[in-house]
Amino acid sequence: MPFVTIRMIEGRTREQKRGMVKDVTEAIVKNLGCPTQAVSIDIIEYTQENLAQAGKLFCDGR
Repeated sequence: MPFVTIRMIEGRTREQKRGMVKDVTEAIVKNLGCPTQAVSIDIIEYTQENLAQAGKLFCDGR
């Protein structure tokens, strides 16, 4: 059973997430040959104030 974790900054619509999990699931099924029902996807969303890169919070601009 493949388990996929997707981490991203919040702000995508429910429709965007539906499309993403559909496409990711199809790619896993195609490449690993497992049934669709075996694929689990966990979406973790972060706020821009809780992520940093190069010493700066995302909310402060990168």
